[in-house]
Amino acid sequence: MKCFLFAGTVTVRVQRGQTVGRLSRSGQAGCRSAAGVDRSFWRMEDRVSEPRLVLVFSGKRKSGKDYVTDLIHSRLGPDVCCVLRLSGPLKQQYAQEHGLDLEQLLGPGLYKEQYRADMIRWGETRRRQDPGFFCCLATRGAQQPVWVVSDARRLSDLQWFWSEFPQQTRSVRVQSSEETRKQRGWSFTTGVDDAESECGLDSGVEFDWIITNEADGPSLEEQLQPILKVAEEAADNC
Repeated sequence: MKCFLFAGTVTVRVQRGQTVGRLSRSGQAGCRSAAGVDRSFWRMEDRVSEPRLVLVFSGKRKSGKDYVTDLIHSRLGPDVCCVLRLSGPLKQQYAQEHGLDLEQLLGPGLYKEQYRADMIRWGETRRRQDPGFFCCLATRGAQQPVWVVSDARRLSDLQWFWSEFPQQTRSVRVQSSEETRKQRGWSFTTGVDDAESECGLDSGVEFDWIITNEADGPSLEEQLQPILKVAEEAADNC
């Protein structure tokens, strides 16, 4: 059983430990809604326990982020690892406000693609009001010792996790060539592939691990061994 949890450019060289607390609408560190309502009670009541390890993954469309994170989940098991999708609460809220089919928005089909550009613009507006809005929602109810965040897309996503879990958070980049991504069905879409949601983490971040997901590249099993080792050690220390 897989666990997915959700409810609802200036390049800066950033390393873990160098970030400031995520900013609320007022510009002060905190976890507030777009209306300025304090959301700190979500952290206290809905978060059953603090994670021992947070693996934050990012990568381009069709780079294979979901495949890699699903592979990690299958190796660690549902009692140890939970996959958190930041896009889950975004799509849930977007579907609710626009009267759309959430299940189809969460799927891989054309239904999602026809709304993608508008959903990106809508999500950016929400993030400008409250950068941690979707991160807060995505972590509600998480209780496994290892969290795998499958789809970080912006520097603000990483900053939120670095701020909330400075000792536990590690960043992982999944990369594939354009040719490989095209073979998987990717084609450049204006307003999507040139937006911050695709380009926000292309440079300026020193990732803890970079995974090359190519058919003729290094073995995924070999590349994932250091990550799995850290995750297993973190789970053993619970």
